[in-house]
Amino acid sequence: MSYCNAIIGMTDEKKAIHKPYHDEHYGFPIHDDNELFGRLIMEINQAGLSWETILKKEAGFRKAYHNFNIKKVAGYTEKDRERLMADAGIIRNRLKINAAIENAKTILGIQKEFGSFEKWIEHHHPKTKDEWVKLFKKTFRFTGGEIVNEFLMSAGYLKGAHSEDCPVHKKVLKAKPLWNAKQRAGRSA
Repeated sequence: MSYCNAIIGMTDEKKAIHKPYHDEHYGFPIHDDNELFGRLIMEINQAGLSWETILKKEAGFRKAYHNFNIKKVAGYTEKDRERLMADAGIIRNRLKINAAIENAKTILGIQKEFGSFEKWIEHHHPKTKDEWVKLFKKTFRFTGGEIVNEFLMSAGYLKGAHSEDCPVHKKVLKAKPLWNAKQRAGRSA
């Protein structure tokens, strides 16, 4: 069942958690590197848990990870790791916390080479899901198939965030997600 259809059958309480994300964020292109990094953190933390758990903790993640500021997170020390392990507002998993910090350091290197995390993704676009997974596993920590798929779909790089009959699908198309972009002439693969 698609996320779009699942929301229809949710209780009002659950809709209040899911609908804002579904209607305003899921599948829409993200052009801010810190927000892209934040989405990656959230997708990594969702592994083994429900998306609802992550949505309920989004404010906690933002606070704990300095609003997903890549430079600040890349500079985290052992004291920061311990602070995060003690923070009930996030998922307290050492592997996921370490992945966030190490991935922030990786993104800083990507920004130096490509200008931005977004430009790095665009540089590698288009790829199949399997090619993306291979690239992300080679580049980042804690990035398996589902994490990579959901990250790229949620940020507008892979098709499938919304059913074509979902009203939000048309809004996503107007936002020009990269998966819907026409091949640009002279673009390197």
